Amino acid sequence: MEPSIDPSTGSPLPADAIQRILFIAPTVHVYNIPPLTSTKGYVAASWTADNNKRQIFSARLRVLETAIPKPNNDNEETVKTDILLEDPSNGQLFAAAPYTIPAVVEQVLDSSRFFALRVQGEGGRKAVLGIGFEERSDAFDFSVALQEARKALGIDASSDGGAGGKKASKAKEKVPEKKDFSLKEGETITVNIGGRGRRNPPKKEGSGEASGSFQLPPPPQGGSFLPPPPSAQEVKAQKRLSQNSAPPAPGSMEDLGFDDGEFGEFQ
Repeated sequence: MEPSIDPSTGSPLPADAIQRILFIAPTVHVYNIPPLTSTKGYVAASWTADNNKRQIFSARLRVLETAIPKPNNDNEETVKTDILLEDPSNGQLFAAAPYTIPAVVEQVLDSSRFFALRVQGEGGRKAVLGIGFEERSDAFDFSVALQEARKALGIDASSDGGAGGKKASKAKEKVPEKKDFSLKEGETITVNIGGRGRRNPPKKEGSGEASGSFQLPPPPQGGSFLPPPPSAQEVKAQKRLSQNSAPPAPGSMEDLGFDDGEFGEFQ
C-alpha cells in the first residue's frame, strides 16, 4: 500500500496519519481575479463580467483534514487542513491552499457564493484565485466546514495572523476561588448606621450587654421648645376673667338663662 501524500507539500505522510474529508463540492468555478484595489474587499461582479472572461477552470473542491500523531505521545497530534482544487476528471491537484489563518478564505462583498482563495504553490509561491459555487447551499456548507476546521486548529475567526497546525488543547477555565464569609466561633458583627445613632462604648465582660447596641443622641444644645398646653382649669380661669372685664354679648349663653357652672367644660 502506497503511503498517503501531503497534498500541500507533495511529501509522503506517516503510515499512522489519518485524513478526513470535511467538505467536497463536485464543481466550483475558478477565476483569475485582478489585484485587490480596495481595503473593503473583493467584488465578484468584476470576475464574471464580459461573459465570465476571467474564468480559467472548473474544479472539484475538497476540504481535507490531516492528523499526524506525535512520536512517543499517543494523546497529542498535529492537525492541518488544506483546501484543494483538483481536476474533476482524474483528481490531479490544480492548486492547494493551506488553511492556517481565516484570511486564506475571504467572502466577496456582493455575493454569498463567491470567495477569494489564497493558494500556495511549489517553492512557497502564493496567488489569489476566485472561486464560485453554483448553489448557495454548497457555499454555506463550505463555510460550515471552515468553521469546524478553525475549532480543530484553534484559530480565532477574527484573527488575521498567526499560524495554525497544532490541535488546540482547551485550556482549563479558572474557577474563581470561593471565599468563606461565615462567622467563626467567637466572632461578632458590628453594624454602624451613619447619622442614626452612636455606638455605645465597649462593655466590660460580664456586664450583660451585647456589643453593637444603640442609643439615641442627646438633644441639641440651646434649642427652644414649645411650652406645654394649658390645663382645663387655666382655660376656665382665663375665660372667667374675660367675662368679668366685659359685659356679655347679646345672645350669649347667660342671656338665654344657662349657667356656665363647673360642668360647663369637660375636665
